[in-house]
Amino acid sequence: MNNQTSFGYSDAKSKSIIWEAYANYFAGEEIIEEGFNLNSGFVYIALEHGVTIASAFGQPVEFIIYDDETEEEMFFDSIEEANKFLTRNF
Repeated sequence: MNNQTSFGYSDAKSKSIIWEAYANYFAGEEIIEEGFNLNSGFVYIALEHGVTIASAFGQPVEFIIYDDETEEEMFFDSIEEANKFLTRNF
């Protein structure tokens, strides 16, 4: 989305939150994109297997799964919820 080169406090906090989630749940998984969405305020890491780790304004991490068929983004508060959705639908 955007190749951000500087961050305010809450965006920097979001960046640390998503990297901590990556380390805790996805260490070693291939990253296809890291970025900042100017429209939503999300700092994110998109992973090869379909999960995007995101946080906006220093808030807790959200796990996002994009459904190619419906073109909808599904938002989950926990990795368990996201994995359950992936198992049932993909």
